[in-house]
Amino acid sequence: MIRDEIGRMVQEAAGRAQEAGDLPAVALPDPAAIERPQRPEHGDYATSLPLRLARAARAKPLDLGAILARHMPASDAIERVEVAPPGFVNFHLSQRWLAAQVDEIIAAGPAFAQIDAGAGQKVQVEFVSANPTGPLHAGNGRWAALGSALVRVLRAAGYQVEAEYYFNDAGTQIEVFGRTLYARYQQLFGRDVPLPEDGYPGGYMADLAEQAREKFGESMLKPEGEPAPEELTNYGVEQVMGWIRSDLSSLGVEYDTWYREQTVYDSGNFDKVMALLRERSLVIEREGAVWFATSQMDADKDEVLIRSSGLPTYLSTDIGYHYDKFITRKFDRVIDIWGADHQGHVRPLKLAIEAMGLDQERLQIIIGQLVTLRRGQETLKLSKRSGDIVTLREVIDEVGADACLYFFLSRSADVPIDFDLELAKQQSAENPVYYIQYAHARIAGILDRAGDLPAAGDGEGDVSLLTHEAELALIRKMLVLPELIEAIARTLEPHHLPHYAQELATSFHDFYEKCRVIDPEQPDLSHARLKLATAAKSVLAMTLELMGMSAPDKM
Repeated sequence: MIRDEIGRMVQEAAGRAQEAGDLPAVALPDPAAIERPQRPEHGDYATSLPLRLARAARAKPLDLGAILARHMPASDAIERVEVAPPGFVNFHLSQRWLAAQVDEIIAAGPAFAQIDAGAGQKVQVEFVSANPTGPLHAGNGRWAALGSALVRVLRAAGYQVEAEYYFNDAGTQIEVFGRTLYARYQQLFGRDVPLPEDGYPGGYMADLAEQAREKFGESMLKPEGEPAPEELTNYGVEQVMGWIRSDLSSLGVEYDTWYREQTVYDSGNFDKVMALLRERSLVIEREGAVWFATSQMDADKDEVLIRSSGLPTYLSTDIGYHYDKFITRKFDRVIDIWGADHQGHVRPLKLAIEAMGLDQERLQIIIGQLVTLRRGQETLKLSKRSGDIVTLREVIDEVGADACLYFFLSRSADVPIDFDLELAKQQSAENPVYYIQYAHARIAGILDRAGDLPAAGDGEGDVSLLTHEAELALIRKMLVLPELIEAIARTLEPHHLPHYAQELATSFHDFYEKCRVIDPEQPDLSHARLKLATAAKSVLAMTLELMGMSAPDKM
């Protein structure tokens, strides 16, 4: 990336200045921080190194900037270097170098969006992980979009990534689910059986009971008053997991591992981590329950691990699960994506990671906010418990997978989303999904209409002819993608992808309006612009792919 190259050049300039005696022998950052100025007239890149060195060097930032500028090594990429108040050094890229990047992007192909920031580190991303007690709702779609985008970006950034879905196939909620299903099943045979007070009243449970009757007939009926048959509960869980897999697959979301909660116990990891905590005197017993003594680790209170009933809590199971992630499967880094209702779970789990002898920072937890679905002025409800559920499947069927992914991904995870279903269906520039995909289709149409002009990438086309400001602006925007991938891998904020895609589409549409791509009277320029269009199509397709969206050639 040219940004990193400029950083190395600044580092070299500072070293040269010290050797020449123009700069005191102060410690230098390695590499020098390079940023993009907010205003284009300030250049393509800038460094604030003079401001950072001023105190240690006992010199004015502007004077230090001038020294750095004077010692900068020559580069074909840099047209000029400027020093600006209060102490920035600004870099303007050469137009000729910018134009040459079109050939570089075409030659690189998909590798243009590949960097080596991760250096092969082993990372797990666990997301969605809804309990199999009902179909996914629209809010789950947000975590699917966020998690799958992170997986793709981290892989592009050079990490070895595994995507995982963790589901509860044991415990209280599954027991309640089984009792609800059995009540519905018995009702089909004329029994006057009420639903459990804490059960799931959604209509999908009646549908599931009907499927069970078709499969089992009356064989699951037990004498009245007996508990729900385990086989019926297991059948219901498997059916719901099938719905979940199907819905996620419809979004293009795939997992490397589907991990059952029961595995935490069957593998012995639950017992191992409990023994570890006891060994470190972090387990205490009182009030008939077993507690994690987090108050000994500067927390406000202790946390229950095993209730007085003998049943483990979600926290204890999660500790065992993360023992498996870090100790057994040896992930270097784990990223969990949770809903806002799990906020209180973060601190205790991180303390458990510390108790295992690991750095808490190896576990990163993203807490997401809710999704509000709207259709015009109408707000649609999402509650699985109330039975008035808007399923993810319904949203996919109404607006399409691409619109779901884009809108679910379009805001930072810690900000609630208002998802306007009507906007998502519009075929107009008001709909960013349509606007972005139309840019890709428009480019494909241009390339199809090129006629006898040689296809870009076959050696035809002198890109040095690309000098129009709209052409250069489009190239500059394309060069952002590798930097964006590096930034998202570092910050875990993939919501920047849809915004970048829209900016890239805008740059292309602006170029198309201002520059005639196919001009029979200027064949050489047409060849060059076809190359530019080809490069833009490639980068736009890569960006859409990172979000899991399609890149249509026709609309």
